[in-house]
Amino acid sequence: MDIRGYFTSLDISWPNAAFALAAAVVSFILIHGAVVLFRRRLNQLDGEAAQRPIVDVLRHTLARTSNLAVLSTSLLIGVSVLDLPPPWDVRVGHLWFVTLGAQLALWLHRAIAVTARRYFRIHGKGKENEQVTVAHTLMIWALQWSVWTVFLLAMLANLGINVTTFVASLGIGGIAVALAVQNVLGDLFASLSIAIDKPFEVGDSVSVPEFSGTIEHVGLKTTRIRALSGEQIVIANAELLRKTVHNFKRMNTRRVQFTLRINPATPPELAARVPPALSKIIETKDKVKLDHVNLTVLDQNFIEFDIVYNLSDANYALFLNTQQQVLLEAMAMCRDLGISTAPRPRQLVLNEAAGPEQAANDAAGIALADGRSAIPARPAH
Repeated sequence: MDIRGYFTSLDISWPNAAFALAAAVVSFILIHGAVVLFRRRLNQLDGEAAQRPIVDVLRHTLARTSNLAVLSTSLLIGVSVLDLPPPWDVRVGHLWFVTLGAQLALWLHRAIAVTARRYFRIHGKGKENEQVTVAHTLMIWALQWSVWTVFLLAMLANLGINVTTFVASLGIGGIAVALAVQNVLGDLFASLSIAIDKPFEVGDSVSVPEFSGTIEHVGLKTTRIRALSGEQIVIANAELLRKTVHNFKRMNTRRVQFTLRINPATPPELAARVPPALSKIIETKDKVKLDHVNLTVLDQNFIEFDIVYNLSDANYALFLNTQQQVLLEAMAMCRDLGISTAPRPRQLVLNEAAGPEQAANDAAGIALADGRSAIPARPAH
């Protein structure tokens, strides 16, 4: 049977065909006009409304509307009004799935790129570097390929092809590859985590339990840190994220705590003058807020005061200069008040080595001042 005879067997009347064609034309005009009108309304938005995430994503996503998909959808609407024999209704259903699925995949493909780019632009603070660009590209690539893979498998399943074995093979192959390169994949995903979550950035001063330094480069597998001692430390991204990282660059304030110990023989009325004097010294410093100055320890060896203040600026040089001024003025205060910071003097008693006769007398007993002798007690059995 030739093609003409094949379509003639559909038994479609001319009025029915004309009605289907008219439905297809009207559908194309309506769908295409609705998309154009909606895009135009989105482009006319300005101010805060135009900067909303959903508006930005929709504007760029609808731009990827395929005219071929719109035309195919219109033709399928026209074909749907025809009275088709049983083999054709199933085929039209498959075409519906392929057409709508392909257009949906195109929209998701574009939405992923727009959303990821917007996220990196907002959370990246306008900084573009190699690590952010590579992480951005890898994340978009992985998500977009996932969308098209799912669409392909769904299309094959809709056409009646058994994809269970194929999916199982992909799963087994993926597990084998993941086990073979698990360390590399771990560092790769750690790099993506650093790029997205941004626990630190290039130029930040950080400290981990083993070392401290400045971040110089964050790559796909390793992070390079310039240590305080000068050498460069290269550490795997996954290993670095498993540690507790102190990021000093993101400090807004700095809390300073230290103690002052004075001689325990200091009179109470003189020790009571120390907290007000120290508070006055600290409060006169720039960008400093005093927390407290209190006597906290009274011991036979020393009297201890606990001093705490906060710096509104976390600059390390400012902290060093402020602390130096406070300590120097505290020394001058102690001198002016006549307070000694020396510890309680201790007595050291030295005995000469005992001779043989003295040792024998000590073994027999110890003569006391009143003539009695002290006999060492025997240990109990």
